[in-house]
Amino acid sequence: MTIAIVGAGMGGLALARMLHINGIDAVVHEREESREARGQGGMLDIHSGQRALREAGLIDQFLAIARGEGQDMRLLQPDGTLLHQEDTPDDAPLARPEVDRADLRDLLLDYLPHGMVRWGQAYESADNGLLRLSDGSSAPYDLLVGADGANSRVRTLLTDARPGHLGQNVVEIGIPDIDRTHPDLAAMVGRGNYWVLGDGLSLAAQRNGDGRVRIGLSFYRTGEDWFATSGIPFDDPAAARARLIELLPGWHPRFTALIAACDDTIVPRAITALPAGLTWPSTPGVTLVGDAAHLMPPVGEGANMALLDGASLGLALAAHRDDFPAAVREYEREMFERTGAAARMSTRIQELLMAPDAAQRMLEFFRPD
Repeated sequence: MTIAIVGAGMGGLALARMLHINGIDAVVHEREESREARGQGGMLDIHSGQRALREAGLIDQFLAIARGEGQDMRLLQPDGTLLHQEDTPDDAPLARPEVDRADLRDLLLDYLPHGMVRWGQAYESADNGLLRLSDGSSAPYDLLVGADGANSRVRTLLTDARPGHLGQNVVEIGIPDIDRTHPDLAAMVGRGNYWVLGDGLSLAAQRNGDGRVRIGLSFYRTGEDWFATSGIPFDDPAAARARLIELLPGWHPRFTALIAACDDTIVPRAITALPAGLTWPSTPGVTLVGDAAHLMPPVGEGANMALLDGASLGLALAAHRDDFPAAVREYEREMFERTGAAARMSTRIQELLMAPDAAQRMLEFFRPD
């Protein structure tokens, strides 16, 4: 039996690892030319996903690269008022440690056999058990697993659902080597996550393991065309930083100083999600994992769900080696229930962030008593 996995993200690689340790052959087809082809983004908050890494026999390796201090959190208002602060003791359990996305991806890749991931092979189409790839090759499969992310093309084999815009647009910027270049700002941000929540605006600064602070400026209650009408000249980094500061009127100078200190990497991101609780009729020969199955608002659940998807499907396939359709049905029942709950919870948090009194609502979330 041949299993083809499209996409070498968290879900696809977790599945590949589970199949490998259970002696089941599979191939991962990845459109990127190599693991170094592009940057993999910032930090991930891995909590429930640790169960998947334990099933995959990689929990010790994960804990060795996880950053417990990344659990620190500061919540502020635009006028500079500190609302909430959490500082993690050095001996605290790693319940929600942060890890660089690239480091976690490398860990999963390092524990797969050479050649299991085939780089430079983007998915083109699939029918009648034949997978067609962008390099002109084709491959037979008995089970096709779409792990190809938010804009999954494999998803079209199962559902017409498409991600919809959430009314949030993010501009990503950052400060490299902040401890050396801006020690005062480094001390302000701290070791973990630094949030400033206003009315329709937020600034989220997050320290990465390489010393870079990644900053996301979110503009809520905005449309899909907002980048075109925002007046941000993305082709002129200095002017773009100045415009971003203009878009934060009345914010404390310490926050606008973070923006002024950023380098020339400025990336716009429109935030989208699939309908919470999306399901489809189980179809022999194809299923989905990760964002391809349940793209959620970006509040810390997506990567965890993707890892759990990979582990859950891998265990189901190991338990039903001679009956892939039964394995897929078992996996999808578990996945739909688990990720539907996570998506609804993520949607509730997204609604809090979009509220005019977002800072107070999030304070109540962190301090429910």
